[in-house]
Amino acid sequence: GWKDAINTTIINFNNEKMKITWAAREQFPGENVSFSYTFDEDKHKVWKSCPTYLLDEDYNSGCLFKTEGPTLAISIRNSNGSEELFSKRLKSDFYIKPNQPENVTFFWKEDTVTVSCNKPEKSVKCLRLELQYKSKFDKEWHSRTSKCCSVGEQGLDPRKCYSFRVRLKRLVPFCNVVNYSSDWEAETFWMNGTLLDSCDDNIKSQSNTVIILSCLLAVLLMMLLLVILLCKWQRLQKSVMPAIPDPKYMFADLFNDHNGNFQEWIDKTDHAVVQTKLEYEEPECIIEAESQQEDEKISEKQWLQEKIFTFSGAAENNDPKTAQIACLMPTPSTIASFAGFQILMNDDMYVML
Repeated sequence: GWKDAINTTIINFNNEKMKITWAAREQFPGENVSFSYTFDEDKHKVWKSCPTYLLDEDYNSGCLFKTEGPTLAISIRNSNGSEELFSKRLKSDFYIKPNQPENVTFFWKEDTVTVSCNKPEKSVKCLRLELQYKSKFDKEWHSRTSKCCSVGEQGLDPRKCYSFRVRLKRLVPFCNVVNYSSDWEAETFWMNGTLLDSCDDNIKSQSNTVIILSCLLAVLLMMLLLVILLCKWQRLQKSVMPAIPDPKYMFADLFNDHNGNFQEWIDKTDHAVVQTKLEYEEPECIIEAESQQEDEKISEKQWLQEKIFTFSGAAENNDPKTAQIACLMPTPSTIASFAGFQILMNDDMYVML
């Protein structure tokens, strides 16, 4: 009963190498045991000593040796080999641990991924291909298992970055008595059918993009605020402190023609003003009423002179008909205007001398 109570761990690595371990210090305290094995099934067994021991603080705790057949017998003895402490007979094929899948490929079509690998040379029916995946938003892995050697999954979000890993498993209890699986194939990272180095790179790139956009937005807002403040400041400045006119624009000839020499500019300006005054004479302003009176006086004088000349010519010609000339009936204004003449009245005629 004591011999059957010893716990051992038996692993057959892809039916190529055997590894058998035990708890040396707990099960064989103070005893450095020896290990031997055989794959022979007949009565004349040939026991072989362990070629490679596994140590636990200088105590033998396991053995590595080559797999040579489907039936295995092991024996653990004391240090000098005189006493057998543990023995067991087993089928090595029931303890196979497969190798990692080889040439794993990913095929993407929209939101569906199909993962496949090469088929192993032996025991394909006992193998299953397991796919696990998760995104950065998942706490646990999602798992899918299918016959060797292809497995697919659909409904993946193309906006998320996923981590994928695959391995081969042995069927229990039909092929193995222990649930052994291969080590996980190297983890890969995919997003929308594109292979990435890491999902962290995608997060960093997204965070960098967000940071850059935030900085640009902040800069634009600051520029807008500065423009608004500048406009308000200009309005306030104009209302509180009116702009002082620049003499440079009011006296352009002073700065452009005389380079700011005030004395030279004033001398030439005075000369130009005097010359302008001499050349320009403002016409006298005549009152409209006085000009009308003067015009009336001149026209009356001219009319009287014509009448007198006409009368004088008729008198000289002794023409009695023409001598009877009707003269202008004097008006007060006419008498006042021609006060230097003497008026003679003869019957129906007025003669002005």
